[in-house]
Amino acid sequence: MKQAHIFDQRRAGVLMHITSLPTGNLGADAYRFVDFLQQAGVTIWQMLPLGPTHEDGSPYQCLSAHAGNNKLLCVDYIQAQAWIKTEELAGKKIFTIVANAYKQFVENSTETDKLAFNNFCQQQAFWLEDYILYRELRNLNHALPWYDWPPEFRDREPATLKSLSEQRSESLNIRRFEQFLFFQQWHNLKNYANQHHVKLFGDMPIFVAHDSADVWAAPELFTLDENGQATKVTGVPPDYFSATGQRWGNPLYDWQAHLDENFDWWVKRLSTQLELFDLIRIDHFRGFEACWEIPASCETAIEGDWGKAPGEALFKKLLSVFGELPLVAEDLGIITEEVTALREQFAMPGMKILQFAFGGDADNPYLPHQHCKDSITYTGTHDNNTSLGWYREIEESTRQHLHEYIGPSDEAMPWLLIRVALKSVSQLAVIPLQDLFELEGEHRMNVPGTLDGNWKWQFEWSMVPKDCTDRLRHLNQTYGRIIHE
Repeated sequence: MKQAHIFDQRRAGVLMHITSLPTGNLGADAYRFVDFLQQAGVTIWQMLPLGPTHEDGSPYQCLSAHAGNNKLLCVDYIQAQAWIKTEELAGKKIFTIVANAYKQFVENSTETDKLAFNNFCQQQAFWLEDYILYRELRNLNHALPWYDWPPEFRDREPATLKSLSEQRSESLNIRRFEQFLFFQQWHNLKNYANQHHVKLFGDMPIFVAHDSADVWAAPELFTLDENGQATKVTGVPPDYFSATGQRWGNPLYDWQAHLDENFDWWVKRLSTQLELFDLIRIDHFRGFEACWEIPASCETAIEGDWGKAPGEALFKKLLSVFGELPLVAEDLGIITEEVTALREQFAMPGMKILQFAFGGDADNPYLPHQHCKDSITYTGTHDNNTSLGWYREIEESTRQHLHEYIGPSDEAMPWLLIRVALKSVSQLAVIPLQDLFELEGEHRMNVPGTLDGNWKWQFEWSMVPKDCTDRLRHLNQTYGRIIHE
């Protein structure tokens, strides 16, 4: 099977989430960052999931698989709209700001503006209507998860939802409008990026959060009991890193139910992601071949078992709908031959992490001589330390192996590792922004298995090394990663 056309040329990418911009939103800094990438010869901007987060801020446990995070909205861009006639957008919470903007939109917008809003609501109705009801009910129930709501809300009693829609119509319209603004701002940024030859690379977790609009709206597609509680949850088995494994807690898919509906839920999910992004990474790809199924009553992952998943049937369906699959498989960790075969069958590149390459023997799959064209090479990911932080912490034997492998060089870390990534045979090489800025470990994005201090890192433009842009462009030119479109 032929790969998606985006992989036809050698490319360089930078990994940085929207929230790490100085303003943390879709405003002017996002456009300035696109300019930075273009100047450096970078044609891929990779980021994390865009959905509205829970209280912990993790973009991998979102309230919706479709909706955009309202915290990414740029208030300045809302303020600049022609239908804003007063400055009454003040509010500490974004919902209040959007509510004030909606009032002016209703009063002052043109018929063309109103038509655009109505068209958006109709086109996105397949997820939007459930989402706004879910957010409204979650707010009315003091942010409790949906499975702890009163039964009439939890179980989506039609009369109750109809009554709510009538009583809370104004608030629901504001929530529709909020998503309209998000998609509008996002598409403006995406168009700007694409015009400047930068493709947007998104991230799609394989599982969705138990407390999400997606599970509330379609509980029959997940392993839940009659009260909405999970009977089986996700995770990974015990391994070298954890004697008890990892218990993630997401409900598993009822794969037979997905087969029965011909994967309609997945078609809709991917359609939204392909509207937002040019390229998508699937987190925990191996779960499409087999999932570690943990009884929900178990506190650890020890008592789980492997359950087969219909990955081949799913991707055949998606391929038939979308024509090509611009997808990247996160295939890190212990990967079976079956998982590799599934990835290769649908021509999805896998991932090679240089921070995993050194300190062992020559058959380590992450060493550059083991890479293949059909892969993406990273210095590290959002889950890793910065390369400089990693280099400072590794054992001396690992450090010696790195330098022996690379050979004599006057180049200092992390640019030494950046060069290795960019000259890799991999069709795409991606560098976390922290590595380009030569930042220490305190600047990493998150530490897996911890709850505090994650997802908060932001850079300042003053952090950009003076020669960063020219240096990166030179390396991209040297290793054939400049795209002339």
